Amino acid sequence: MRPAVFLDRDGTIIEDCGYLDRLELIAPYGWSAEAIRLLTGAGYVVAVVTNQAGVARGFFDEAFVHQAHARLDEMLRGAGAVISGYYYCPHHPDGVVEPYRRACRCRKPGPGMAEAAARDLDLDLSRSFVVGDKTLDIELAEAVGATGVLVRTGYGRADEIVLRERAERELIAVDTLLDAARWIVARSSSSAPAAAR
Repeated sequence: MRPAVFLDRDGTIIEDCGYLDRLELIAPYGWSAEAIRLLTGAGYVVAVVTNQAGVARGFFDEAFVHQAHARLDEMLRGAGAVISGYYYCPHHPDGVVEPYRRACRCRKPGPGMAEAAARDLDLDLSRSFVVGDKTLDIELAEAVGATGVLVRTGYGRADEIVLRERAERELIAVDTLLDAARWIVARSSSSAPAAAR
């Protein structure tokens, strides 16, 4: 079983534009491909885990989510960065589209997407990481026994304040996905704890 790095999509790999409902809005951060290459080069499986409540809210359908991931995958692969799987949750308890209006295990911080990826890709969740810009991403890491890393892009700076005020846990927070990748690789290649930026 292999370790993985689960990446949030909006605000972590690509710029957060709200509900992404047009392919032309997909804008990867300039460092995202390098970060993914660094992680896969260090032996990590990289997978995307993303809440897509826009489906439940009627802003777009599941077919569009697949199109968006195909487009993002094309952009990343063009830069030599490989994502092994894309997992998304289309549900929301307050959705307006009946089949998707429900609570579920897959909506972050629930463990469903990470568990599905672990089954599909033969992953060891206890040796894995979750990187994202929201409290939900850190909570997902806790739910599956992985290590969470908050990035300060997207909603990260605001959520870092909230998480530090709670003082419930040691928080690993870095500026970008590339910083997160460097921290993860440094930690995995050394027995000494790596300092977070």
